Amino acid sequence: MKSISMSGSLRENVGKKDAKKVRVDGGVPCALYGGKEQILFSIEEKSLRKAIFTPEIYLVNLTIEGKNYNAVVKDVQYHPVSDNIIHVDFLQVLDEKPITLSLPIVIEGSSPGVLKGGKLVKKFRKLKVKGLAKHMPEKIFINISNLEILDAIKVSDMKIDNLQFLDLPNAYIISVASTRAAVEENTVPGKK
Repeated sequence: MKSISMSGSLRENVGKKDAKKVRVDGGVPCALYGGKEQILFSIEEKSLRKAIFTPEIYLVNLTIEGKNYNAVVKDVQYHPVSDNIIHVDFLQVLDEKPITLSLPIVIEGSSPGVLKGGKLVKKFRKLKVKGLAKHMPEKIFINISNLEILDAIKVSDMKIDNLQFLDLPNAYIISVASTRAAVEENTVPGKK
């Protein structure tokens, strides 16, 4: 997993007025939980953008008042009108404690069903997995080289060592749907 470093400062007061003052000063109120105690701090909005506005999953090395923490972004709240970041929750990553992440999917290969006129239907952009941070890949690669028309790959077909998939096992991730062009090609007399 890729990592990124950020530094924050502890928040002295907690509440709406303090959070509003932090935002006016160009910061974002944040919370770090999952460890021994919850830590409330703030980070500059500019430094958060690289970790949030990307499809990549980052392990964040947080430095707060001289202490280092490894964490992942768990939840982000946006302003309803301006789409500015107004709050971020971080989950502390511990070596012995499993975490749950939604990892992006990357499709590899060419499907024979698509080459014959079928349509590739992608139902998921990310898959939810659970495991230790040291076993987490950056992305989940799915090879579609064997997919013919009406074939599909389900969540239950996915196997990665030391990871558990949390989406519904019977849910289709990728399928090749039949199209009118593919049906017409198969019904032309004399073609096999």
